[in-house]
Amino acid sequence: MSFIDSLRASLVSRFAMVLLLPLLGCGGGDDGKVSLLLTDAPGDGIETAVVTISNIYLQGGDSEGGRVVLRDEPVTVSLLELANSTSELVSEAVVPNGDYDQLRFVITGGYLEVRNEDGTTSIFATSDDYAGLPEGAEVSGRLHMPSYGSSGLKVKFTEKLTIEGEQKILLVDFDVVQSFGKEAGNSGRWVMSPVIKSAELTASASIDVEVTLGAGVVLPTLEGQVLTLANLNAVLINAEGSRETLPLTDANADGTFEATFRFLIPGTFQVQVEAPVGVSLGTTPAQPVSVRLESGRDSTQSFVITSAQLP
Repeated sequence: MSFIDSLRASLVSRFAMVLLLPLLGCGGGDDGKVSLLLTDAPGDGIETAVVTISNIYLQGGDSEGGRVVLRDEPVTVSLLELANSTSELVSEAVVPNGDYDQLRFVITGGYLEVRNEDGTTSIFATSDDYAGLPEGAEVSGRLHMPSYGSSGLKVKFTEKLTIEGEQKILLVDFDVVQSFGKEAGNSGRWVMSPVIKSAELTASASIDVEVTLGAGVVLPTLEGQVLTLANLNAVLINAEGSRETLPLTDANADGTFEATFRFLIPGTFQVQVEAPVGVSLGTTPAQPVSVRLESGRDSTQSFVITSAQLP
């Protein structure tokens, strides 16, 4: 099985906004082919983030006007369902060989559902009649997307994207937490100001978190429930402070509980183990642990629980 076949077989639906841009081999032709996958990082405090992408194109190259359209059929995507997985937006679009400066997404609508301090939620949409709204939704305010429906959301490449028919895979990470914010003042609007990073998928990486109980350590009883490692979570924090949380599981029943954070752009992350509220953990090594991901190299971070106490 080829790398691309293995990759596609392993990808399942998920939350978080990361874009994977595979530039597939052109099979002997003069032009390359481009497939585009979308993924995302979770948004703390944001319950739902939905956008409608009406057009996707590459900017640059030798084509007329420097634009190569990859997709012109609208698609509505729920970003928070993409964490730790991907969704294919473009499949093997033919792209003329050449150099490209930007990938652009024309976003014509969207909405956010955000959590309020009292536990309720409020919806902010680009319009009251945005087609992607759930049935019966009550819109509390506006979601502002400046110029993204016209000039498009620009994803700049760190280096020119050169298409010469060979295989390339670009990973573009859309950080939901950093990309949506409430406008200052009393306007009641939220504003979409995307924070995006990019790297080649072949340079992406994963962090495996492994957790075991130290000798003689017993987790406490909380509200009548005897805790186990299955009640703990692995937490990943990126350089901007966005958090992703995954439950620990022991799929092979070997006593080591694990969680894997996938499709990560190389950089520095903080990794820690989180217990239910009210439980204090001691670990070896002490947490959080700083993990530096290098290009294309997965990392494993192991923790041993040395103590677990109630206040």
